[in-house]
Amino acid sequence: MRFMMLVKANKDYEAGAPPSPELMAAVAKLADEASARGVMVSAGGLLPSSQGVRIRVARGKTSVVDGPFAETKELVGGYAIFDLNSREEAIESGRRFMQIH
Repeated sequence: MRFMMLVKANKDYEAGAPPSPELMAAVAKLADEASARGVMVSAGGLLPSSQGVRIRVARGKTSVVDGPFAETKELVGGYAIFDLNSREEAIESGRRFMQIH
């Protein structure tokens, strides 16, 4: 079963600040371990909302709104998708993934 872990954006992320070298090293180590076990499907960071758009469809009309977006609590900064055997394994992997953040 596939499980997705999401990392919320924060003010530093939205300002375009790069992740710390320590965080990048920890993420790389986790990704290497998960890849070696054959459970990591995909992972990555996303661009700040200032470089994005929202596309909405309401009442048959499509609208496009350019970023940045004020509500950073709803923005995703990164993700990881794992192919795991159980919900319990996903929770444990999710804990490890989130603890490094």
